[in-house]
Amino acid sequence: MVKQLVTAQNDFFATHKSKDVAFRKKYLKKLLQEIEDQEDAVCDALYADFKKPKFESLATETQLTLAELKHAIKNIKEWSEPNSVGPSLLNFPSKEWIQPEPYGKVLIISPWNYPFLLTMSPLIGALSAGNTAILKPSEFSPNTSKIIGRIVRKVFPPEYVTVVEGGVEASTELLAEKWEYIFFTGSTRVGKIVYQKAAEHLTPVTLELSGKNPCIVDETASIKLASKRIAWGKFINAGQTCIAPDYILVHKSVKNDLVAGLKSHIEQFYGNTIENSEDFARITTSKHYEELKAMLQGQKILFGGNFNDKDRFVEPTLVDEPPLESTVMEGEVFGPILPIISYDDESELDNYISRYPNSLAFYVFSTNKKFQKRMMLQYSFGGGTINDTVVHISNKSLPFGGVGQSGIGGYHGKHSFDLFSHHKSIVKRANWLDIPLRYAPYTISLGLMKKIKHFF
Repeated sequence: MVKQLVTAQNDFFATHKSKDVAFRKKYLKKLLQEIEDQEDAVCDALYADFKKPKFESLATETQLTLAELKHAIKNIKEWSEPNSVGPSLLNFPSKEWIQPEPYGKVLIISPWNYPFLLTMSPLIGALSAGNTAILKPSEFSPNTSKIIGRIVRKVFPPEYVTVVEGGVEASTELLAEKWEYIFFTGSTRVGKIVYQKAAEHLTPVTLELSGKNPCIVDETASIKLASKRIAWGKFINAGQTCIAPDYILVHKSVKNDLVAGLKSHIEQFYGNTIENSEDFARITTSKHYEELKAMLQGQKILFGGNFNDKDRFVEPTLVDEPPLESTVMEGEVFGPILPIISYDDESELDNYISRYPNSLAFYVFSTNKKFQKRMMLQYSFGGGTINDTVVHISNKSLPFGGVGQSGIGGYHGKHSFDLFSHHKSIVKRANWLDIPLRYAPYTISLGLMKKIKHFF
């Protein structure tokens, strides 16, 4: 079946229909209308998968997708036009430009934590650029995967865009094929497998992976606001956010105030009995639920720590000064567990941050501008925010992506279009003048040759 789909998309791309801007806009508009029509059903599917609150489903899944679609529809004509550049003197007289063109068929493999947004957002970029696409949504969010399939089948012919559902076997079968581009969102472990398979065909890739995102709170921070914004960014989607703060490094002079603020805001957000809150999601997979439970063994709990096996509930939990060799500090937590570590001097920060590969996100809470600047310049990370968390993802003008172990490539807005486009360089020479300097036999002196280097 996969081979047939791949062949059909190859044949369709060869017709050049998807290169036509009017064709692209037509289908993006149809997708926009269908998502608007199915928005409630998408929210219902997300709730069925992991009790995602409807407000979060709208705010972090469907509305971000719709905004991305509207932005692409509005700008796709301008993005697709050739970009003129200044001609080289060596080529005079000439016109020179960069022409974006689609790669061809694209494979998009999406995760289970934001299963709708992280399927649709890269799809929008791929189609805006003129590619065809095959989507592989996560088997761990089956209800959302089903509605994605229903929307895609309603909007697109399968030779243009289609969905392949299934587990590891389906992914393995898809990765065995030759693609012109692969876009993967998920764990670093699986990302390495995808990268290896892509390398067999020299296929370009985008890998949106994970990382252990530090959140630094210094002694000058506004603790009341910092605790509120950290609690929001960490516990939205039950902590299953790749750019959520993973651990806090807080100056010891304000640690107690920060912990008190975090506790207060968690209770403000979700009530005294958090398990009964309609605003707190559940852990998506049983495997990850058990991993989160294991992380808390032997730890000192400042707040939370309760579980419910029946519906994979993990209470927002604050962990006090965990040993660096403990499970909760080994890798990304990816759940509602927040380790809090105190430091006494800025020089200590590097001992913690440098233990881990480049993070996907990086957060600093401080009113000290010099400290803010030092932190932003000293460390390499995908994207960061000063005095807030997570919000850098909302700006379509900022590319979203990782660096090193946390990913390859960045997308959103025009960055998505550029990501899924090959930027072709073109020179058009005129015929009315042909400067003879470059032709043999070479009569120009070497000394003069060195002097005219500015022509190159």
